[in-house]
Amino acid sequence: MKSFTTLYLHFMRNRASRRNLRVLTQFAVTMLIMISVYSVVFHHLMAWEGRRYSWITGIYWTLTVMSTLGFGDITFHTDLGRLFSMLVLMSGTLFMLILLPFTFIQFFYAPWMQAQEAARAPRELPANTEGHVIVTHYGPVEAALIKKLTQFKYPYVILVSEVTEALRLHDQDLKVVVGELDDPETYRLLRTESAALVATIGTDVINTNVAFTAREVSETVPIVATAANVASVDILELAGCTRVLQLAEMMGRSLARRVIGRDAKSHVIGQFDDLLIAEASAARTPLVGRTLREIRLRDHVNISVSGVWERGRYQNAGPDTLITENTVLVLAGTRAQLEEYDSLFCIYHLSSVPVVILGFGRVGSATARGLEQQGIDFRIVEKNEKRKFDDRLIVGDAADLEILKQAGIMETSAVVITTHDDALNVYLTLYCRRLRADVQIISRATLERNVHTLHRAGADFVISEASMGANVLFNLLRRSDVLLLAEGLDVFKVRVPPSLAGKTLIEGAVRQRTGCSVIAIDGNDGLQVNPDPNTTLPANAEMFVIGTEESQQRFLDLHLDR
Repeated sequence: MKSFTTLYLHFMRNRASRRNLRVLTQFAVTMLIMISVYSVVFHHLMAWEGRRYSWITGIYWTLTVMSTLGFGDITFHTDLGRLFSMLVLMSGTLFMLILLPFTFIQFFYAPWMQAQEAARAPRELPANTEGHVIVTHYGPVEAALIKKLTQFKYPYVILVSEVTEALRLHDQDLKVVVGELDDPETYRLLRTESAALVATIGTDVINTNVAFTAREVSETVPIVATAANVASVDILELAGCTRVLQLAEMMGRSLARRVIGRDAKSHVIGQFDDLLIAEASAARTPLVGRTLREIRLRDHVNISVSGVWERGRYQNAGPDTLITENTVLVLAGTRAQLEEYDSLFCIYHLSSVPVVILGFGRVGSATARGLEQQGIDFRIVEKNEKRKFDDRLIVGDAADLEILKQAGIMETSAVVITTHDDALNVYLTLYCRRLRADVQIISRATLERNVHTLHRAGADFVISEASMGANVLFNLLRRSDVLLLAEGLDVFKVRVPPSLAGKTLIEGAVRQRTGCSVIAIDGNDGLQVNPDPNTTLPANAEMFVIGTEESQQRFLDLHLDR
């Protein structure tokens, strides 16, 4: 609990509180004057009636009458005395029973409680704070980032300018500091010079102001900001940003990379140095209807399946995993190993039908550019006819069947849904899935909580802007130690924990105990992709692990007690 001195300083810091205290003092002085005057008049009237009482008795009588207690032990016998008693009674009722409570509550109690609330939200960090992440807003991206920071035990603080917002976040067990975003003193109190990262994800104007102000305090702290407009990138860099992220562009290109329904070849979706993570559709290939044990893929192309996607659900792959028409294989290997895989399966499932993109905002246009770079044709459905493009743009409502048919929904191999409205994305996902049970549906989600809803609606892959932005920020902090493959599925690189050093993969039982899979080991002998279960884990090596958020947390809790 905050000390009285701290609360008093918070209370007196506010100009309105000081003014209220003066009003309350004036009211108290008025009450004392009234009590004094009534007590003097009481003595004179009692003397006129032939009775004498002490001054203490006079004050006692005045207070009992003004407060309407009226014990009746001291009363006047004359009409003049009774008239005076009525005056004291009525004025006491007005001042003590009506004005005093309301005045006290309005001018002291309520401001004092507000000061007590404000004292719960600190305005600075301890002087020895270091290695922390400063976040200047709290939205979907920041919430996902803080979730990861908490998971890996990194200190953080959220900077907000409004006390009410700070208290709301404080009540959610978040670490908050109150301060103005454009005040250098705020960043000094946040110990910015010893921070690990400053992340600002607001409007371009606010981000520029934050970067410029924080850079005044520290010339070395990494500052990462987002930019909605391309023109803002240079301005943010001039303001002092170390890195500027265009989340819409990144989201569009990520969605474009997930289009894999056109063939059975591997499509790279992530990379750790020489280690490539790829996905390949099994539809219309000889793999369908067989288990991984029967396929013996490692024997043919020296590559193994790390996991499989089944209609948006990721599963670790084992010898008994059955491949269906809807299965998407998750492969880990080198470039040469993936090319060897492609040489076997490039003849299957060829399609030249354009991909359908629903929505042509910033994310939709970035998706179109990403597909164009891959040499994939596309058609765009956009309701706003003011957005100009070439003849591949079809103006109309994506909920209109005729418009979708014109775009090629009945023939395409993939649909990419890019609108910024999650509710609309769920609606379009349900609609497209009812029209085509076999089409690949890739959707964007703004909020993490809507990812599972989109999967239930029929989406094969969903990427949320919040998770993608949080992973990029976290990778900048950890120097690219975590790679987001899809919503809820990561590959992360860690040094071999002491609890696993010297053990084989079978002895360590990583998959059985955590649900994660070790897909590569980087040691003195170089990168070993898809290691044999009998491989010993060296103490000075790094291991690449793939898993869902839940399995990743189990791995960290079990092996990385920081």
